[in-house]
Amino acid sequence: MTRVNRDTVVAILLLVGCGVLLTASLDIREPDYGQLSPAAWPRTVVGVLALLSLIYLVQSIRRGVPDEAAAPAEKARRGLGAWIAHWRNVFWVFALFLAYLLALPWLGMLVGGLAFVFLLLNALGGWSPDKLALHAVIAVVSVGGMWSVFTFGLGVLLPRGELFGWF
Repeated sequence: MTRVNRDTVVAILLLVGCGVLLTASLDIREPDYGQLSPAAWPRTVVGVLALLSLIYLVQSIRRGVPDEAAAPAEKARRGLGAWIAHWRNVFWVFALFLAYLLALPWLGMLVGGLAFVFLLLNALGGWSPDKLALHAVIAVVSVGGMWSVFTFGLGVLLPRGELFGWF
């Protein structure tokens, strides 16, 4: 019997979770009038998640079980400093997201989101001068685009900051 790697187990659990969510979406009440079903959007999201989980499963099966030869090199990197260095990006994400949430009442959704995405891209991708402009463009296009869609297209009232009243 061959061993199964961790990615395969996670992919199978994700697919089981998608099945549970899809089954739960069958309990969404259908309205009497001829509109789009309220279950259409949740089923679409679960379907996309199931497709991505299936791709993940196929890739994890193709990859197979990792070599045991790589394990000693990983075990040699022990200690608090190595652990922090290994999880550095995760700490950046959580710290910057906490700062974003704390600054949201003062900066607002647009300015705070721009700062969050720009700083996060630089923290994860590097602070080189050529990347600064690219990260700024990505932040403006992604956050500005989503802010515009929600504000003008959908009419959602997003948090406005005290420092920048309209944004």
